[in-house]
Amino acid sequence: MEKESYLTLADSSEGLIKDKGSRFLAFAYPVKNEKEIQEKLESLRKKYHDARHHCYAWRLGAEMKHFRTSDDGEPANSAGKPILGQIVAFKLTNILIVVVRYFGGTLLGVGGLIHAYKNASLAAIENAKIVKKYLHDVYHLKFGYSDMNEVMRTIKDMQLEYYDKDFQEDCELKIRVPRPLSLKFNNLFSQNPEVKIELLVKE
Repeated sequence: MEKESYLTLADSSEGLIKDKGSRFLAFAYPVKNEKEIQEKLESLRKKYHDARHHCYAWRLGAEMKHFRTSDDGEPANSAGKPILGQIVAFKLTNILIVVVRYFGGTLLGVGGLIHAYKNASLAAIENAKIVKKYLHDVYHLKFGYSDMNEVMRTIKDMQLEYYDKDFQEDCELKIRVPRPLSLKFNNLFSQNPEVKIELLVKE
């Protein structure tokens, strides 16, 4: 079954864990693509340039299959994996979590690091607001002026918004339809041969 929605963060958030002198500053962000992820990472590296490690994990897409982790010099799987583990535990996607570590002089061991990175990530998520977002189908409609009232009434009744309108010889516009309403929307206009409807993209 095609996914209709996903969970992500409403806005950025932070968390802080201290362990034996080390500080773990966690930053969680809602993100849409890898370019945005790189911009966030570069910004944090610049701001906290004196920190020992900048470890992170991210996941993109409603199918939640596109992800990456980084231990950034920490022992293998002691940082990125536990950060990703919290993303998975909360069923989140389109999210980046970065944990910046300031070393306190005492080695924590692999188990201690896993615990610290996990709890720092958890703190950032718990300080955030988790929201459900719907995937959309983008349609292109083309119709005559005689069908204008019907089309606009249907759009209003379904509480949809249109854009890229072009009302010249014929009427054309694009509409982003939340996936749960897509079948209903398509069926309504497919019944009218005077209204040409085309699915442009799924997003």
